[in-house]
Amino acid sequence: MDVLRQRHRTIRSEGADLAVFEYGLEPGPEVPTVVFVHGYPDDHRVFHPVLRELAGTHHLVAFDTRNAGRSRPRDGAGFSLAELVDDIFAVISAVLSAVTAVSPPGPATGAGAPGRVRLVGHDWGSIQGWAAVQDERSDGLVADYTSISGPDLRHFSRWLRSRFQDPRRALQGVGQVLRSSYVGAFRLPVLPELVWEYGLTRRYELTARRNVGADPVRGLALYRTNMAPDAAPPRRRRVTVPVHVIVPLKDPFLSPHLVEGLEDWVEDLTVTTVPGGHWWIAREPRTFAGLLAPALRAGDA
Repeated sequence: MDVLRQRHRTIRSEGADLAVFEYGLEPGPEVPTVVFVHGYPDDHRVFHPVLRELAGTHHLVAFDTRNAGRSRPRDGAGFSLAELVDDIFAVISAVLSAVTAVSPPGPATGAGAPGRVRLVGHDWGSIQGWAAVQDERSDGLVADYTSISGPDLRHFSRWLRSRFQDPRRALQGVGQVLRSSYVGAFRLPVLPELVWEYGLTRRYELTARRNVGADPVRGLALYRTNMAPDAAPPRRRRVTVPVHVIVPLKDPFLSPHLVEGLEDWVEDLTVTTVPGGHWWIAREPRTFAGLLAPALRAGDA
């Protein structure tokens, strides 16, 4: 397999030192920039397969979130969704500063104009992405958003309540509660750390084919902070940028029915189902790349 050439730097947010990795083409006014946000218990490397597919035509940015990889929160910083979204905007701001620095003077228009990025999130990265595109800071900065296997938390809560309010759809709610049962387990003290340390980490590393080290234990803070009964996700706002939700139909953690109702508050919504599981993004990178950049589909078998 070819080596994916990367350019590494550290970007400082309010509460963390973020390890940021850039691939593909150098930033420029006619080069589309895509920012990828990974989930749990991964780091930015989960996107390596699709980055290889896109590197010849895009400026690609992937970073380790503050709970993973080479990134580290600073003293006193937490893992709330609001803080994670702050990190996304710190990365976007730094990336766009670099793009603007190499852009010629004068107005620029069209899809290749500097000043906006495409945002892609998987799992917890997708949860963060949903919050980011509802944040006023995304206006004029995020061109579009692609979500895979991670719901908006407010939408998830409302969707689940609606299932149990309608006897005809109650089974969907029961099914999702069962799929989400691991969340409660991850919020328990001590036990999840022991499970990861004495068996699950090694099993996951064999499946993912990469070392994740202590990241699964570090990332438990995501669940303990944001899934607590008193946790309040950022406020919901109508989403006006184009959103593409990719739904792996064999995802053991999320019901494909969770997309129902998104059209009520997402103005430009596309939903694509794919015959894969939760980590479909790493196992079918060419298909994934084709969904992100339709021009690449011509090369698919």
